[in-house]
Amino acid sequence: MDEPTLYFPDTDLDLSFTSTTTDRTSPRTSLARTSSLTLSFNDRLSTAAAAAASSSIIPRRPHRSSDPHWSAIQAATALSSDGRLHLRHLKLLRHLGSGNLGRVFLCCLRDYDGANFALKVVDKDLLTAKKFSHAETEAEILHALDHPFLPTLYARIDVSHYTCLLIDYCPGGDLHSILRKQPQNRFSLAAARFFAAEVLVALEYLHALGIVYRDLKPENVLLREDGHVMLSDFDLCFKSDVAPSFNLWAHTVTKNGCFSYNKPRERLHAEFVAEPTTAFSRSCVGTHEYLAPELVTGNGHGNGVDWWAFGVFLYELLYGTTPFKGCSKESTLRNIASSKDVRFHVAEGEEAGMVEAMDLIAKLLVKDPRRRLGCARGATDVKRHAFFDGIKWPLIRTYRPPEVKGMVLRRNKSHVTCKKRKWWWKRLGRCTFISNYANNNYYHYVNNYDN
Repeated sequence: MDEPTLYFPDTDLDLSFTSTTTDRTSPRTSLARTSSLTLSFNDRLSTAAAAAASSSIIPRRPHRSSDPHWSAIQAATALSSDGRLHLRHLKLLRHLGSGNLGRVFLCCLRDYDGANFALKVVDKDLLTAKKFSHAETEAEILHALDHPFLPTLYARIDVSHYTCLLIDYCPGGDLHSILRKQPQNRFSLAAARFFAAEVLVALEYLHALGIVYRDLKPENVLLREDGHVMLSDFDLCFKSDVAPSFNLWAHTVTKNGCFSYNKPRERLHAEFVAEPTTAFSRSCVGTHEYLAPELVTGNGHGNGVDWWAFGVFLYELLYGTTPFKGCSKESTLRNIASSKDVRFHVAEGEEAGMVEAMDLIAKLLVKDPRRRLGCARGATDVKRHAFFDGIKWPLIRTYRPPEVKGMVLRRNKSHVTCKKRKWWWKRLGRCTFISNYANNNYYHYVNNYDN
């Protein structure tokens, strides 16, 4: 039976929703999170509390400025007496899940059923001082984000002891649920490369802002309706200073044709690096199977924990399990902290490209963060690995997502590629993308295969 449609009155927050929070899809809960938090919406707001309610509309983000969700919010606020978005403008459709800090609902604007949002509701009275700090950190980070693979914060509404964040809704679910529907719980190499590439770009953006994510796992990678990814849950992040650098240098290229000789030409290379290499924290947070060795030992950690987690993430997409998983949490942590390197399950008839994938994972899962790929120069070095050869990074959001079991895609014209690139993932190894203005980090690629 469908759940009833519920409305938020401004002076009476009585939704009769009371339940115990649980992890959304998996028993792999993050450290510093609890499964016994009870959220109740049975509190009657006084008139004074309702009058003190505040809301803020976030300015349109450049990369999403044409999104119809902004137009719907603008229309709703235009009809509001004070020009603000209030809870009374929202219509709850159903409960999506519960997490560390609050509950998430699917909602829409009352007069605009086509624009669906996710509403994260946090009861501040039920949070400890530490969790309240995490909630404020997440809200601050969401306010700063403007990226196609990260959530957009449309509005923040504070009423009494509740904080409500209106963000993107991802109807495709999370990558962990999709992964469990695949044969042998693993993606094909092409699908894993696609999802890993988009997550890599999202991590690059976060690190450029000085944000260390600390909670990368398939459960936190959501799928939009067009099949592209969106990272979620930023309550375990911490911020640090970052010093970006931009370098240019010339490289001489000589091409010899069959019937003519071309003079040497200079090709300009550009490289942008923005990595929070000075980040440092002693907090032990994250999901145990994804914890880096330096986090397990408690000696302090930095940006390297995200690159370790990225290696574990790619391993799980390709093998259906994490590389150091033991029979219990304690044995898993012992395996991570041990001096043994990652082991791979090599089977006959492996897909072409698995050698490159294993090499990338091995370099990401180096126990010493000083020698770990990505720790010094971030995504700049990771993108250069042979596993990602052929990807035209500036156009990645226009590529067609792979069709995998259990994932229903709604094609968006803005994300549909031309016919020549329809099956570009299958031809990835044979493709070469070359630009007159080559960028080692973005535009210049090497062809390792003969046509």
